[in-house]
Amino acid sequence: MDIKINSLQHIGIPVTDLDRSIQFYERLGFSNVMSAEFNYNNDKGNVAMMKLDEIIIELYQMPEKELAEIRSRRNGHIDHIAFDVDDIEKTFLTLKEHAFDIIEPEPVFLSFWKKGCRYFNMIGPDGERLEFNHIL
Repeated sequence: MDIKINSLQHIGIPVTDLDRSIQFYERLGFSNVMSAEFNYNNDKGNVAMMKLDEIIIELYQMPEKELAEIRSRRNGHIDHIAFDVDDIEKTFLTLKEHAFDIIEPEPVFLSFWKKGCRYFNMIGPDGERLEFNHIL
């Protein structure tokens, strides 16, 4: 196969309340760099591209009649999105101070990579799991 993949372009997350999700990601430092409507089965959905440095997350809300399936899912639609951070302790404490729903009681060490890594996860407004990871 002769293709060249340069980097992750964006991660798409279906959401049940686009405004609520935009506000959530803005609290993490993302900016809404594009909003648009899209047509789906002769109905309108909405999308927002949220950007932080080189990370882009596409939040999209399907038309109302399509939302039942999304609302019935308990754990979001992807396993997790992992963000690279330079200081896991500072990141953990800052998010904890701002009352985000953090899963682990403290950052966890894994013997991945050459010297290991430390990570923790939190939950977004539609059950998506966001991992913060520091490669040591």
